Amino acid sequence: MSSSAAVPGPSRDAAPAERGVIDLLGLLAYAELVSFFRLASDAELAPTLEDKAELAAFAATEQAHHQLLRRRLLELGVDPETAMQPFVGPLDEWHARTTPQTWVESLVKAYVGDGIAADFYRQIAQVTDDETRELVAGVLSEEGRAEFIAAKVKQAVADDPTLAGRLALWARRLVGEALSQAQRVAVDHPRLAELLAAGESEEGRTGDLAAVSRIFARLTDAHNSRLQAMGLAN
Repeated sequence: MSSSAAVPGPSRDAAPAERGVIDLLGLLAYAELVSFFRLASDAELAPTLEDKAELAAFAATEQAHHQLLRRRLLELGVDPETAMQPFVGPLDEWHARTTPQTWVESLVKAYVGDGIAADFYRQIAQVTDDETRELVAGVLSEEGRAEFIAAKVKQAVADDPTLAGRLALWARRLVGEALSQAQRVAVDHPRLAELLAAGESEEGRTGDLAAVSRIFARLTDAHNSRLQAMGLAN
């Protein structure tokens, strides 16, 4: 029997904030694992050796982040697989609905879709303890990935201007799907919604589902800047 198999899940009498942190770390741990596989796959499809190497390095970073989150969950006395399991279905469904058709579309997905998700995780982490907040911030650091992807998409559009419209539509679809999925996760996991609402209440508003809705509305604010970085803005 593995050592992790004996690690208990979150206690039922754990404080709500603690249970919310466990949900956040489990969600992020699975997201990082999936991101590793996606970037590794994107690296195989990259057109040049340089691009393959860059994406492979980004994939390795995601795997390292996944391991950091696993270790933190173990420190909290939680089995990482148990923490991740509730989020496997929702995240797998999101990726199944947003399967790229080309390498450039996969780059746009990595930039836009992952960007919206990162905004969501950061918003939740704002009201967690200092150690969790610092861990989430470190795990979500892009370490040059955003700049690399934006430059590649921008160059592809410059080489073939007809791509611009299609990629812009693709980016908008990704944002809509990402926000819809994030809302579903929040509704299905009230502890995460409570953390989101708690962050909103710190601004003087009531911590409720209406507050969560306002947060999701704000998550679209960075979309135009991401489009501009890729040369896809209208």
